[in-house]
Amino acid sequence: MIRHLYVWLLALSATCAAETKLNVLFIAVDDLRPELGCGGAAHIKSPNVDRLAARGMVFERAYCQQAVCNPSRASVLSGCRPDTTRVMANNTFLRPMMPDVVTLPQHFKNSGWHTVSLGKIFHHSEREPGDDPHSWSEPSWYRGPSGHWHAKESEEFIQRLKKLPEKERPKLIRGPPFEAADAPDDVYPDGQTAAKAIETLRRLKDKPFFLGVGFVKPHLPFTCPQKYWDHYPADTIKLPANYHPPKNAPEPALHNWYELRTYGGVPATGGIPDAMALNLIRGYRACVSFMDAQLGRVLDELDRLGLRKKTVVILWGDHGYHLGENGIFTKMTNFELGTRSPLILSAPGQKTAGRRTRALVEFVDIYPTLAELCGLPLSKHLEGVSLKPLLDDPNRAWKRAAFSQYLRPGKDRIMGRSVRTDRWRYTEWTNGKGEDVGTELYDHQTDPAENTNLAKEPEKAAVVKEMSAVLHGGWKTALP
Repeated sequence: MIRHLYVWLLALSATCAAETKLNVLFIAVDDLRPELGCGGAAHIKSPNVDRLAARGMVFERAYCQQAVCNPSRASVLSGCRPDTTRVMANNTFLRPMMPDVVTLPQHFKNSGWHTVSLGKIFHHSEREPGDDPHSWSEPSWYRGPSGHWHAKESEEFIQRLKKLPEKERPKLIRGPPFEAADAPDDVYPDGQTAAKAIETLRRLKDKPFFLGVGFVKPHLPFTCPQKYWDHYPADTIKLPANYHPPKNAPEPALHNWYELRTYGGVPATGGIPDAMALNLIRGYRACVSFMDAQLGRVLDELDRLGLRKKTVVILWGDHGYHLGENGIFTKMTNFELGTRSPLILSAPGQKTAGRRTRALVEFVDIYPTLAELCGLPLSKHLEGVSLKPLLDDPNRAWKRAAFSQYLRPGKDRIMGRSVRTDRWRYTEWTNGKGEDVGTELYDHQTDPAENTNLAKEPEKAAVVKEMSAVLHGGWKTALP
C-alpha cells in the first residue's frame, strides 16, 4: 500500500510540475520585414500577426546579429553572437563550430520540456541540412526545398532548363522568382507546416512543450496561391522612392543581388526590368499574407485546445529585407532594412498586452528571455539579456546600442560591423588585413531611409569618433 501511495505521489508531483511549466510556441519566419499591419503598414494584409501583436508586445526596434539566414538562426538558437558562433555563412553550421553549446531548445529539453522542430528553425540548405538533433526530443520535420513551384508555367520553365546542354545549364536549376498559382495552400511547404503544427499541438497538448514552427515565406521564390496576390492589385504597387544606392555609400555596403540572380529569368548582371521589380514587390507582399494565413491556422488551434493561457508565443523574422530600397534586393547588408525585423512576444499574465516598446533590442536576447519567462536558469555562455523587464515597463532605460555584422563572401573577407543607437547607424568595413575599406554614418532623425552617408562630412567628425568608440567598446558596454 505504501508503495502504491509513493507511486501515486510521484505521478501527482509530475502532473503538478507539468501544469506549472509554460509551453513555448516559437515561430520563426524567413526574410520577414517589419512592414506589417501592426507595424503601421496599412497596405499589408497581416491580420493574424496583428492579433498576436494585440495579445503581446511589439518590439519596434529589434535587430538581428547578421542579416542572412544561417548565421542569424545560429545566433538566436545558441544565444551567442556571430564572432562566438563563428557561423558567418549559410554553409557553416552551429554544432560543428560549437560542439558543446546548449542551444535554446536543448535547454528546454534538458529541463523536461518536449521539444519539436517543424519547418525551418535551424538553417537547412539545398545541399545539406543544418539541423541539430541534440536540440529536439524527436526527429525534426522539414518539408525541404522542393515544392516551391506549382504553376504550369513555372514547371515548364524548369523543364526547359533541365533540357539545356550541360554547358548552358545553370549549376542550380531554379524556377522563376515568383508565381501566382491556381493551387490550394497545402501544396506549398508552409501550408504543410501549419497542418503539421496543428497535428503536433493536438498530440502534445497534455505535456509541456517547446514547439518550433518555421515558415519559409516570404523567402524567395515569391510563390503562393493567386488569392494572396489578389490582396495587392498590380496598379497599387510602386517602386520605392529610394530605388538607388545611398549617396556616398562605400562599395562593400552594397551587393549585386546575387541571391535573386540564382532564379530563372533574372538577368545575370545589371539592373532588372521595372515590371520584374514591381512583380517582386507584389509577390513578396502576397507571400507575407500567405504566411500570415498559415500562422492564423496554428494560433486558432492553440486557442481551440485551451493552450493560450499557458503558452508563451514568440514570433520573429530572422532578418530584414530590401525590396529595391537603397538600390538592393534581398538581405545581406548592414543597413536598417537588412538588420531590423519583427519581434513579437506574448506571455501568459503579461501586463503589457497590445503595447509596444521603442527600446533597442537584439535577437541574441531571445534565448535568455524565454528561459527566464519559463523559470529556467540563465547559462553563463549567453551574450544577450532577458527582455522580461521591458514587458513590465516598455519605457524603461535600456540598451545603449544594438550590434550587427556581415561578412562579404570572397577572398578579401571584408567584414562590416554596424552599431545602431537611438539616433545613428554607424558601420565600419575592413578587409582580412584589418585595413579600412569603408565607413558609413546615417542620421535616423533626419534620414530614416538611410539615403545619405555622412561619414566623410567634416561637421560629423565628432559623431563618427563617438560612434566608433561605441562600436569598438562592444556589446557589453551597451547593456542596460
